[in-house]
Amino acid sequence: MTDTPTPLLPHCATCPYDWSERWCRNAKGKAPADCPSLRMRDLAETSMACMAAEPCGEFARQASREEASCYGGREAGYGAVRPLKPRIVEIVEFARRMGYGRLGLAFCIGLRAEAGVVNEILATNGFAVASVGCKIGGKAKSLLGLEPAEQVDPTAAHETMCNPVFQALALNEARTEFNILLGLCVGHDSLFFKHATAMGTVLAVKDRLLGHNPLAAVYHYDSYCRYLKEPLP
Repeated sequence: MTDTPTPLLPHCATCPYDWSERWCRNAKGKAPADCPSLRMRDLAETSMACMAAEPCGEFARQASREEASCYGGREAGYGAVRPLKPRIVEIVEFARRMGYGRLGLAFCIGLRAEAGVVNEILATNGFAVASVGCKIGGKAKSLLGLEPAEQVDPTAAHETMCNPVFQALALNEARTEFNILLGLCVGHDSLFFKHATAMGTVLAVKDRLLGHNPLAAVYHYDSYCRYLKEPLP
């Protein structure tokens, strides 16, 4: 039995060339040996066949149209563009572009106040909204085989688990056309997307320490969060 060779990994995040001279922006540009745009031309063609076919085609077209609409000053060239709208507005506009009438809102119960505001914004814009909190079902974490010491509150006789699979199934049952995630935990969001039927997007992610702004740690990589330059214990 032969070992499967380790694939040559793409490293777009550490590309040595400036964006202005990269091959993926300019076909006459520069690219490193591990550039997926060059090495994986067959996958590029496969992806385009998928992106051009329905229902992905219309979804991709409207996503790109919405992306362009997020900037003003485009007529003066790329250097003059300016942002125009927050993500919640993008979501409303994209759902309109797609002709959706029924949206799903899967949220963390810790962001229930925010979920109420999001629900109101969506309803104000004419959408029917099915919303499900992460603790629906009321099932105990012990059913997952977790010990009390592995709970948020080790003294609790019953600590309700987050149940993203139930959230997904409930929104499937509601026949939502597009789902919006608000503050689901790492891993729980993954399970939701795996089991949801409708396409979805993320309005905000969970970051307990940074007020749900996880990029703050990245922005402070050279200052307050310089401890991230070393392997975590």
